[in-house]
Amino acid sequence: MSEPSAETQANSTPVHGVGAFWRTFPAGMRRRWWLFRLFDLIAYYWPSLRPRRGLLVVRMDGIGDMVLFRRALDHYADVFGFEKSEITVLGCESWAAVAGALFEGYRVEIINEHRYAKRPLYRFGVNLRVRRIAPEVTVNDAFFRRALMADSVSWMSRARRTIASVPYISERTRPEFTYYMSQVDEAVDTGLYPTHEIERHYRFLSAVTGREIKPEPPQLTWPTGTSPLDVGTPYIVLNPGSNEYGRRWPLADYVDLARSFLAQNYRVAIIGKADEKSGDAGFKAIADETGLIDLTGRTDVPQMFDLLAGAALVVSNDTGPAHVSIGLGRPTVVIVGGGHFGSFVPYPADVTPEHVRFVYQRMECYHCFWRCHKRTDDKAPFPCVADVSPENVWLACQYVLADSPPSDG
Repeated sequence: MSEPSAETQANSTPVHGVGAFWRTFPAGMRRRWWLFRLFDLIAYYWPSLRPRRGLLVVRMDGIGDMVLFRRALDHYADVFGFEKSEITVLGCESWAAVAGALFEGYRVEIINEHRYAKRPLYRFGVNLRVRRIAPEVTVNDAFFRRALMADSVSWMSRARRTIASVPYISERTRPEFTYYMSQVDEAVDTGLYPTHEIERHYRFLSAVTGREIKPEPPQLTWPTGTSPLDVGTPYIVLNPGSNEYGRRWPLADYVDLARSFLAQNYRVAIIGKADEKSGDAGFKAIADETGLIDLTGRTDVPQMFDLLAGAALVVSNDTGPAHVSIGLGRPTVVIVGGGHFGSFVPYPADVTPEHVRFVYQRMECYHCFWRCHKRTDDKAPFPCVADVSPENVWLACQYVLADSPPSDG
């Protein structure tokens, strides 16, 4: 299968089948694929007496990707001709705790996507669950995805009609994607990398329906909850962590930022996962200052949503909470590196809310896909992240604070 075409307009084209021998013994597949093969085939041919109905939407990705997709989902009922209650979203555990609130009216099935990609027996059980869903149509529109996860589930559904976007394909993943894309009925080319994910979702919908559906900024409907912080002085949330060490702006710069906000009489809340240990590092130097609240490892996902929803400002690295904050309508400053610049952040101008700023330092090596050749320490920030100016971050914060919409929290 070829790389995504240079066309800027998405096209919906049928994918022709291949010979039975190649379908059974495809070349170039990884060892893990063959390990799964017998269990996958048993589940695929497992008899199902349920009538096929409804739409299955495969979203096996992280919380940030979910936020970028969520608003586009509300067009699915109209585009595919199903009632909202007939649409099942297959999601992952990272956002399971908020799925009920964010996907109200839809059916949601949650799986552990990492176990699905590694453990044959768990995978077999999930595949049987997918077979029981028995959808009439299956949709898989993620560009950055793993064939042994999202595409395997799409294939397993055995829907009468399967529609998938053309994924990002490397030489390593080409055999797997060639195999799975040969099984779908329609492949939608949503454009060359680095088209932004929001634009891709709407190009996909436009191609399927045959009319333009314009991209929209992320928007999350979140019920008013009890904030982890008491009502009082406005607070600012700092998110200095990330799953990837390289995307973490230097902690010392976050500490200086916290000091500056404390001097302006804001409270400052630090969030992150327990294993990021921001409270044990640089913030220890200001731990006793009035107004600093270290919530590292002390908020679950719903509490994080509540906290972000009430913030006067959120400053974050390029990671899930940044997109959540934007989707919740909060003033947000995101510190951006160049690994896949433009695919997730920054947002295109026409879908960037006025109260959001992305701060970055352009370098000639942008679009390295985080395979940085300038970094000698695997736990150090990427140079494109480390070089983001604290002065520019501060100016962006002051800009959005001066024009910030009121908080509902």
